[in-house]
Amino acid sequence: MKSVHCVATAPRLIRGAVLAAGLAFAASAAFSQTWPARPIRMIVPFAAGGPTDVYARIIGQRLAEELGQPVVIEDKPGATGLIGTAAVRDAAPDGYTLLFTSNSAHVIGPLLHKPAPFDPVADFAPVMMVLRYPMYLLTSAKLPVTNVKEFVALAKSKPGQMSYSSVGIGSGGHLACELFNIATGIDTVHVAFKGAAPAQQALAGGQVDYMCDSVGFSQPLVDAGKLRGLAIIGPNRLAAVPDVPTVAEQGIPGVAAYIWQGIYGPKALPPAIRDRLNTTLTRIVNEPAFKDRVAKAGYELLASSPELMTRETVAEKAMWSRIITEKNIKAE
Repeated sequence: MKSVHCVATAPRLIRGAVLAAGLAFAASAAFSQTWPARPIRMIVPFAAGGPTDVYARIIGQRLAEELGQPVVIEDKPGATGLIGTAAVRDAAPDGYTLLFTSNSAHVIGPLLHKPAPFDPVADFAPVMMVLRYPMYLLTSAKLPVTNVKEFVALAKSKPGQMSYSSVGIGSGGHLACELFNIATGIDTVHVAFKGAAPAQQALAGGQVDYMCDSVGFSQPLVDAGKLRGLAIIGPNRLAAVPDVPTVAEQGIPGVAAYIWQGIYGPKALPPAIRDRLNTTLTRIVNEPAFKDRVAKAGYELLASSPELMTRETVAEKAMWSRIITEKNIKAE
């Protein structure tokens, strides 16, 4: 009799689960129709004035116009982005607190700590990966090389003697250069600076030999003859610097290092709000003025779906985890 009872109740359990799921979806959809009813806070886990903050403000202004409510940008720097990120993780999942971040804070940052302070996938609701830029391999203009082959040959002739700068341990530039080092088999010394400007100045002055940076930040010094742009660390050339070849074109295939910017909500963000945000953002970032700005700065527009954002983050987490483990990189 006991087994008969279980069989008889199974359909009722299934119907109950389906009904509960349907009610939850209906509640989410109903909530999204009244959302937003007050200002939205968009947290940036970096200081004001940086590229993540700049794009958060551009997108936030247009998002406010589209949604009919103010979008307040709140910069919460500290601990390589961990402080601002934790504030969103712990916020109410009601669509009124969002995170505009980069993979340097969201994916790389937690990998440098044991235990990790948060999981970039499990602890957040993905909304959109907005844009990205491939890292740019640059050398001092004083270095006697003009392409990647010459640079690698020089580095191999002086193992452990050449150096590269970055904005800090665990930064995107740091890990991109380590990825390049592993792919080419060169051994160089990392010199960490507190900020992009001093790291770049050290390169221009010849105190270090190379760095991995963005086209938007570095190209003015390349144009001025103070730096030399050797390669794009990605599969495609950029419209902003069409004459700069990729590392693949110079004999190093399969190597790509990107910095991306994207938007998340707290883990339990209602799917209907997430989808409405994604649809609205897709419209905003595909506007001609925004697309033109992105291209001129050396960025690539992504405008991803939440599902694609999750898949990309999972893959990237695995790649950077391998680099961090292999090179024994730890937070400062």
